[in-house]
Amino acid sequence: MSESQIPGVLFLCTHNAGRSQMGAGFMRSIAGDKVRVLSGGSEPASKVNPSAVEAMDELGIDIADYVPQKWSMEMLDEVDVVVTMGCGDTCPYIPGKRYVDWPLDDPAGQGVDAVRPIRDQIKTLVESLLTELGVH
Repeated sequence: MSESQIPGVLFLCTHNAGRSQMGAGFMRSIAGDKVRVLSGGSEPASKVNPSAVEAMDELGIDIADYVPQKWSMEMLDEVDVVVTMGCGDTCPYIPGKRYVDWPLDDPAGQGVDAVRPIRDQIKTLVESLLTELGVH
């Protein structure tokens, strides 16, 4: 598959520390190099949420070394699908781009017990999106 045929997905949330990092982690883990995966936030945190790191680590997915970053127009230009996760009006909107909104609870400040159900919802949503994209 050439790079131009590989779908790109951008995961956006406010702090790029929990939901979007877990979404990107699942997509990288499940799809490998069949999808270009990016993530960003409107107000990036200084590090990935430790409870999100722990919850993902329980499933063998390491997101600890990813650094939250601010979304950019370049990121938006590179992808086919933008997944928004609770960033509301602070998420960018470009006409003609496919947007999917996943209304998920914010794991910020939550312990791992509260993050696990959010993680599991994200996994199910990522698997569904990959099926829609024709990536298995």
